[in-house]
Amino acid sequence: VQLVESGGGSVQAGGSLRLSCASSSSTSNTYYMAWFRQPPGKEREGVASIYTQNGRTAYADSLKGRFTITKDNAKNIAYLQMNSLAPEDTAMYYCAARLCWLTQYAYWGQGTQVTVS
Repeated sequence: VQLVESGGGSVQAGGSLRLSCASSSSTSNTYYMAWFRQPPGKEREGVASIYTQNGRTAYADSLKGRFTITKDNAKNIAYLQMNSLAPEDTAMYYCAARLCWLTQYAYWGQGTQVTVS
């Protein structure tokens, strides 16, 4: 599985962005798709995940209500809608995938930069 993120960029505080993660093969049934981010000088942290089989989602507590993860199984694309962005959301955002019976994310994209000023 190869993952390619897009949609990052620079935005003013209060704005919105939608990130996309396209997978090279079907992840429609047995995968968890997730978004992680790594702010400058900080460790990578989990943002949100979605179970592709039933659409069940999970979010970092601090991001609930502002970020929404969705999945288009027909297109093999996962999205991260980010609203009310703040400077502290500035980070490299990564898409990842894992088989549902594994705990580690084995597949990672190259990342897309989000800068909020």
